[in-house]
Formats: sequence, C-alpha cells, structure tokens
Amino acid sequence: MRDAAPTTIFLKDYTPFGFIIDGVELTFRLAPKATRVLSRIKFRPNPDATDKRFFLHGESLTRISAAIDGKSADVRDVDGGIEADVPDAPFVWEAEVEINPQDNTALEGLYMSNGMYCTQCEAEGFRKITYYPDRPDVMAAFEVTIEGNEKVLLSNGNPLSQSQGFAKWQDPWPKPAYLFALVAGDLLNHPGTFTTKSGRQVDLNIWVRPGDENKCAFGMQALKDSMKWDEDVYGREYDLDLFNIVAVDDFNMGAMENKGLNVFNSSCVLASPETSTDGNFERIEAIIAHEYFHNWTGNRITCRDWFQLCLKEGLTVYRDQQFTADLRSAPVARISNVLALRGRQFPEDQGPLSHPVRPKSFQEINNFYTATVYEKGAEVIGMLKTLVGDAAYSKAVDLYFDRHDGDAATIEDWLQVFEDSTGRDLGQFKRWYSHSGTPRLTVREEYDGDTFTLHLSQSTAPTPGQDEKLPQVIPVAVGLLSPNGDEVMATQILELTEAEQSFRFEGHATRPIPSILRDFSAPVILEQDIDKTRRAFLLAHDTDPFNRWEAGRMLARESLLASITTGAAPDAAYLEGLGAVLRDDTLDAAYRALMLGQPTQSELAGLLHEAGITPDPEAIHTASEDLRNAKAAAFGDLLPVLYQDNQIDGPYSPDADGSGKRSLANAALSLISRTDGGALAAEQYAKADNMTLQLAALSCLLDAGAGKEQLAAFEQQWHGDRLVMDKWFSLQIMQAKPDQVAEVTTRLTQHPDFDMKNPNRFRAVMGALSMHHAGFHHKSGAAYALLAEWLIKLDPVNPQTTARMCSAFQTWKRYDPARQTMMSAELDRIANTKDLSRDTNEMITRIRSA
Repeated sequence: MRDAAPTTIFLKDYTPFGFIIDGVELTFRLAPKATRVLSRIKFRPNPDATDKRFFLHGESLTRISAAIDGKSADVRDVDGGIEADVPDAPFVWEAEVEINPQDNTALEGLYMSNGMYCTQCEAEGFRKITYYPDRPDVMAAFEVTIEGNEKVLLSNGNPLSQSQGFAKWQDPWPKPAYLFALVAGDLLNHPGTFTTKSGRQVDLNIWVRPGDENKCAFGMQALKDSMKWDEDVYGREYDLDLFNIVAVDDFNMGAMENKGLNVFNSSCVLASPETSTDGNFERIEAIIAHEYFHNWTGNRITCRDWFQLCLKEGLTVYRDQQFTADLRSAPVARISNVLALRGRQFPEDQGPLSHPVRPKSFQEINNFYTATVYEKGAEVIGMLKTLVGDAAYSKAVDLYFDRHDGDAATIEDWLQVFEDSTGRDLGQFKRWYSHSGTPRLTVREEYDGDTFTLHLSQSTAPTPGQDEKLPQVIPVAVGLLSPNGDEVMATQILELTEAEQSFRFEGHATRPIPSILRDFSAPVILEQDIDKTRRAFLLAHDTDPFNRWEAGRMLARESLLASITTGAAPDAAYLEGLGAVLRDDTLDAAYRALMLGQPTQSELAGLLHEAGITPDPEAIHTASEDLRNAKAAAFGDLLPVLYQDNQIDGPYSPDADGSGKRSLANAALSLISRTDGGALAAEQYAKADNMTLQLAALSCLLDAGAGKEQLAAFEQQWHGDRLVMDKWFSLQIMQAKPDQVAEVTTRLTQHPDFDMKNPNRFRAVMGALSMHHAGFHHKSGAAYALLAEWLIKLDPVNPQTTARMCSAFQTWKRYDPARQTMMSAELDRIANTKDLSRDTNEMITRIRSA
C-alpha cells in the first residue's frame, strides 16, 4: 500500500502539541538519491498542552540515528511517524535520516526538477524531509546548513555564510514547517532592490535556469509594485534583508510563499512579450502579489490548524484582488473574479465536493486547496469589508496585525478583532465560514405610487452533511434608476439577516427600476422575475459597471437557453443592446471585450439541470456556436472597425490599456474569422510580434477549420520553450470538434514532448480535455475513459495532481442516464485501482456519493 487506510481528522478534536520548540538546526548533505538530513531541535514541555505524547511525523524516511540529549533514543515506529519517551524538562532531539529526492515524483518534500533540488512543504511535505511535528501551530526559528556541489544553495531568511559547496542560512522569524524551503541548482539570478518606507534596502532576486534570464523583468517589477502597494494600503513593510523567488518547472501548485524564498511554478513568474500572453502577464502579476502578501497574512500570522486554511488564503486572495483592481481596471477585475467564482466555485458548492469555507473534517488536506477556500473565502472578506466600511476594515486589520503577529490564529481570532474594533456582533456573519452551498437571493418588487418596496428572501439547498441552513448575513448593494435612466438613489447596502425581509424606499413619484447586487456584493445566486425589456434597459443605462455587464450576460443566457430548449433564434433585443455597448468608445476596451463573451457551455448545463431539464451537451454546443455566428452576422460592419481601432503602434506593453485593446481586437477577430474563413487571422499570425496576437490568430484559424500550416510552424518555432508548448497542446484540444476531442487528445499524449510527470504538461492536455464541455461529454464516452485511464496511470506518480483532476467528474449526476452510467463506470474503475492513493480515494469517494 502506498498510503495507510484513510483517517478522518475533525476540527473539534484539535489539541495543542505537547512541546514548544526553541530552535531548529538542519544540515542537508545533498545527493540525488541519498540526501542526508541532520536535525538538532530544542524541545521543552508545553504547559498549555494536555497530550504530553512525544510524536513526530515522518514519511518515506530511512532512519540512520536518533538521540535525546546525546544518548541513543528508544524510538517506536507508529502510523505516520515515530514516538519516544522524553524527559519532563527541556531536551535536545537529534536525528539523521536519508531521503531520495531523485525518485520523489509526488513533488512533496525535497525533490528534483531538471537537476535542481527543490522543496514543497505545504501542506504536509516537511514530514518527508525529517522527523518533525509537521503542523502549522508549531513555530520555530530555523538555521539551515546546505552542503552540495550546486552553484546556488538557498534557504529561508538571511545568509550567514557562503562558500563553494556550502551555505548557512538563518530565518529569525518563527515559522511552521510548511514554510520551510530549500533550493539548490546551477541557477542564474535577475537582481533588483527595493527601499522600504523606513529606508531599509532589500535585495531582490529571481533565480532561473540558464536561458530563462530574459523572462524575469516583468516579475521583478510586479514584486516591487506589490511591496509598495502593501506598504501604502495595508501599512505592511517587508521584514528581511533579502527576498528570493525561484522558478521551478515541476511544481504541483502555482507558487509557494515560503518565508523569504518563494518557489514558483515557472509558468507563474517567467514572462516575455514573445512567449507570454496578456493573460499570462496579468496572472503572473497577481500571483507574485499573492505570494508576497502572504508574508504578513500567512507567514507572520499563520493558521493554527489546516481547518483555518481560508484565514490565510481567503484573506490573501482578497488582497491580491484589491491589488489587481488598483493597478488595472476595477470593473474588469471584478467581473473576471466573478467569472472565475461562478466557473469553479459555484459548481463545487452545488455538487458532491461541497464543503464550508472552513471545513469541519478532512482525510487529505491537499484536497481542500479549493475554490471554496480561496475564492469564496475572499468573497467573505469582501462582504465583511462592505458591512463595516473601509475605515473600520482598516482599523480592524491593523488590530489583527498588532494582536496576532507571531501567532497561529483562527477564524475566531480574525472575527474578534472586528467585533472589538467596531462593537458589532458577528455571530451570525460567522455562518459564512460554517455553511456550505450557494445561497439563493430571491427578489420581489412592489410599488404603490409613492413607496417602492423590495421583498428579499434567502435560502440555501441541502449540501453533503448539511440539510438545515440558517439565515446568513447577506449585504445586498442596491441602486435605483428612473425610467429615463437617471440614477435616483445611489448605491445603498441592505443587510438581509432573516429568511425574508422587506425594504421600503419612499418619495418616488414614478416607479423606479432597481439595480440589485451591485458589484456582486455577495456570492449568491440572484433570482428576479424580470423580462428581457428590463434587462435591455439595465444593459443600456445601469450606472454600476458590474450590473450593466450582468444584464448583458443574463440576456445572452436567456437567449441561449431558449435556443437549446425550443430552437429559438438568437434574441434580437440582446444583439441590439450589445451593439450599442460595443459602439460606445467611452467604455474601457477590456470591458467591451468582456461584453462580447457569453456564458460557458458548462454554466448552461448547470442552469438546465437546476431547471429540471437534462442538459444535452451537443445541443448546448450548437446553440453556443449559433449565437457566435449571429454576432458575426449582426456586427459585420462594426467588427472590422473595432479591430482596426484597437491596433497598437509601437512596442508591446502588458499594461491595462494595451491589454484591453488587444483583448477587444482579438474578440472582434474571433467573430470576423467566422465569416472570412480566417483570412484576417492569417494576416495577423504572419505579422504578430507578440504571443497575445500570435496565439489568438492561431486559435481563430483553427476555429475556422484552417491553420494547419500555422500550427506546424508554431510547433517548429517554439518546440524548445516548454511553457509555450503547453499552450500548443491545450489549444488543439480546446479548438477540436466535439467528436474529435478524444482522438486529438490521444494523439497528443503520444507526442514526444508529452510528459505526464510534469504537472503543467499534464494539466495542459488533460485539463483541456475536461474543459471542452461538448467533447468531454461526447455521447461515445471516449473522453471519460481516456481521462480515467490517465488518472490511473498518474496516481502512483503524483497523487496531488491526480486528485485535483478527478473534479472533472464532479457534475456527473447532471446528465442523462447513458452518460451517468459511463461516468459511474469510470469512477468505479479508478476507485478499484490497487493501492489507490489517499488523495485520489477521498476525491472519488466524495464524487461517487452524489
């Protein structure tokens, strides 16, 4: 067995560790297959602990020796680690173990990536490095010695001494083991400096493999922008003399916030105009900010246990969203965040994988790095800020930093600072952390000639383990418009705290038109019985950018649902309103590009399922394509104008203005290609001097049934760039016809550059397969079988990536009996695999329980 039988861990069972650590000294003697790790740890009894058992986690370790106060220790091997009898007084634990980084394909603990030593210890990887109490509430200062033949030897904190084959590092700030990092390899650095608001100079480095040093400038500027923003907005100054980032090719996550030594998936830090799209640049900017912001919200204040994961992740996601909104277009950023929330978190919240923002139990914590913890966790922070106001939010967060610096904190600690600083009772608000599921906000209007009344009600459907839902605090942002489009009431925040409440607005001689849930003030599903005339009015006149976009989105959704269920033609009112928005050049180009988008096919399937209609993936695909064709025909004169007006002369820049213009031009090009057979896209491909234009043109060509020559040329041009080739793999699957998706994917898995051990490449192929809605759910079931086959192959190699990819099956109960039967059979095939990992077993069990 690769893993012990699953054990369920419960929040209610938390107890403090029996010992306090006063210092950790580690020595690493690096060798690919036989790295020796020597540890010297000072322990003393914890007076607040009730469990005095001396237990240290340890997995996949070969024990060489163990001693207590210099004498050989009587160590007992137990499930998940070791035990020993220890003095009821301070003592020193010493151990030497051997580990095998070269064969560590799970990419947890210390492993190798293209000859580079690298660590990933969150959540529970440190136990694969040495014996230790591997839990976030055990914090200590680390001193690390590294001995090896590599040119660069890095760890957390500040360097104490360095010479050929030797380096000693000291991190003065106590940290849990999950924040430990070590990197060693033949690396080059892109250097920089930052002067803090108190005048200290911090040395900055981005470390890369040779050949990638020309892709670091944007990441370095993003880091400096993040440091400046955190000082200006949150008053947080960096606290070490050095900040290092390392780009790693093989990495399960996007990046990791290890204290002073951030380890990044190379796709999340390396960027150049020739190899990266505008979307890549913006994502890199946000992820660098996210990991830097963790220095305070995650590192200086960490989480007491893994049930509190949303405390660091939800808060830090909210902070990086604020950062993006400030640097770029706030409305576009908000819409993008909501699209991600609805695309990933809403299905999770409404299916078998549903769980609260703070779960009550888990078997494998890696399975709870979810959209609910991250994205919904951020929405909860945003609602709290909306409810208390900007000034009170800042005051409370300052108190949080002052009170809990150096602590392993809880959600209760976080909410308490808001209660103490505002005097507000947040007992009911806390339900957002314990309730799973997406609330439904239902609105009914009433008007009597003077008083306009909104009747609001809330409900949340049962979710796994939670049948009864209590009312939550829902901040509902509302504005009122006159029939001629003027705003007659600026945005107000209504606090819905009961199952049903009514809110009255007096003194309106004519019936106002409400704009409800402005800026998406709560992560809920809004249900309003309004017709398309009202939607078209809001699309034309709403002064809230989010709700104006939402009105267009709803019109598109209703048009598509009518086409799917009745065969209706695309709605003329929607096309007319959209045309007016596209012609309004006072609007941000990126905003207009978002307006041209339409609901995803997966979203439409979910809506049909909620309405009691079995979704037909083929019909959904056809209706979506018909609407795109209708746009191409309706805006035939406008699209070339939009394309030409948004061409940019001069050098490429990934700033908001340039990115927005390219976004709108490429959106126009995608529709033009439906009528010109890809002729204009071929011109753009031939002239493109940046990846944003080149990849968009190639996508348009493939969508038009052309581009064979360009696809081959793209591979020839970029075959040596692993990140660009990830795009090449994904694009072919995403643009394949539904009945060819499994065949195309199979062919690509046979390509010499396909490597399932590399998470980026595996996600580029199998992730694209699962996201092609009509192709993945093709009636043949071929894609189901193909994905299951590869998940079974990957599980013994990399359980984390396997488990996360299992979520492709989470909506299996939506579809017709034939598809359900096929997916059920594949889930059973995975579940019945011999020695299935704990990670994947838990995911499959939860999905099958639907």
